[in-house]
Amino acid sequence: MSVTKTLSNNLKFQLGSGAIDFTGAFRVILMADTFTFDRTTHDIYGDISASELATSNGYTQGSAELIVDSAWAQDDVNNKASVSWADYTWTASGGSIGPTISAIVLQWDSGTTANSIVVGEIHFGTAKTITDGVSFQLQDLGFDLSQGSS
Repeated sequence: MSVTKTLSNNLKFQLGSGAIDFTGAFRVILMADTFTFDRTTHDIYGDISASELATSNGYTQGSAELIVDSAWAQDDVNNKASVSWADYTWTASGGSIGPTISAIVLQWDSGTTANSIVVGEIHFGTAKTITDGVSFQLQDLGFDLSQGSS
């Protein structure tokens, strides 16, 4: 199965209403293999936090800060706008991390973390377990906004 990316409906609403911008802090979290993303109801971290992997073996809940690699840019050739972050790596230590089925990108609210906005999900296609001593890297982190021709 291939990796897929899905934006949350709340992100689109927040962007459209001017309540969110992409100059803030972003984080990425790993979700348990039993998690199923719902773009219509998973609006904030508080909606999904119970399904985040537990802190252990090289994974720490909510700590993976993302660094902007390419700020929002307009792409007139492909009729979209996109944003991307630098690759992020976890290394399992003292045991395995996972299994995990996906990663969730959040615009982080350090004042009230439960209110951090869900940007979207990166679904791995199959569950992944990172065994002791192995590194797991999310590459080409980013999302784009596009509209079809119809």
